[in-house]
Amino acid sequence: MASVPVTVLTGFLGAGKTTLLNRLLTEAHGRKFAVIVNEFGEIGIDNDLVVSSDEEIYLMNNGCICCSVRGDLIRVLSGLAKRRGAYDAVLVETTGLADPAAIIQTFSMDEDTGDAFRLDSVVTVVDALHFRRHAAENRQALEQVVYGDLILLNKTDLVPEAELADIRQAISRINDTAQVLETTRCQVPMDVLLDRNAFDLSRLPLGQPAAGSAPGGLAPYRPEEDHQHGHVHDHGIQSLSFTLDAPLDPDKLGEFLRTLLASKGQDIYRSKGILAVAGAKQRFIFHGVHMYLETAWGTPWAEGETRQSRAVFIGRDLDRKSLEDGLAGCAAKEA
Repeated sequence: MASVPVTVLTGFLGAGKTTLLNRLLTEAHGRKFAVIVNEFGEIGIDNDLVVSSDEEIYLMNNGCICCSVRGDLIRVLSGLAKRRGAYDAVLVETTGLADPAAIIQTFSMDEDTGDAFRLDSVVTVVDALHFRRHAAENRQALEQVVYGDLILLNKTDLVPEAELADIRQAISRINDTAQVLETTRCQVPMDVLLDRNAFDLSRLPLGQPAAGSAPGGLAPYRPEEDHQHGHVHDHGIQSLSFTLDAPLDPDKLGEFLRTLLASKGQDIYRSKGILAVAGAKQRFIFHGVHMYLETAWGTPWAEGETRQSRAVFIGRDLDRKSLEDGLAGCAAKEA
């Protein structure tokens, strides 16, 4: 039986996650969802706000998802796995104080969960009206942006265009590989939210390569760098992207990634890359969350195709020069 897709809905307190969930439950899309709602506190207030529907609501009420819920999530998913066929997909709505890393790692590290379910996407709802304050006061608001592959910039009707432009720049600096959609009351097409396959390694999004990269040299990608106004406090969180034209030595690459994640894994929220390895006909793909790294061989390089490696590291207080030098040091020796 095929694995069941799971969509994670995250975002800071009051951003509009429940509004989005209600839309998913009531739209005429013809799908049956199992819904897992995580609550923070003793009373499941958000569960009362979810509109009446035919969907089955699982309410988890044992603390914030980043520190204590992973085991509970596995328990709930184990129960759902026994009833596969009764629903088409799973929706997980996190608490507004959640770090989605724990959920992402659940699907990678728990074998039974990974067999029955596949993480389809992480959708982050951002409150455009209050994002600057949230970003200044709460690192969780920024980390939720880091892990999103789709970011819904919500409540845009309440924010002047100049401020929206500043927020767009901040989001790009934090996570330049995510798709960003501006919304009012989370009104977005359902086909944008579902079946994204964002965690399929063969379809890993890496943004755009840097323009004017020197042949054989490593070039950092700095999206719209000349417009970084710095009005949104990012707590040192940034997205650094690199390209490399030289093929990579697999042994050097493995040692570099192991050493990097062992020493800086706590600060590297996400890492991902599509790489050209010397002597390999296929793309080498990696995707990491903190210290956990998943790798796979991707599609073959086409005849005559430029074999360019691209990698992205998103985290806190990252050293661009160190990453640049480390990747450059993985280049294979010319024959």
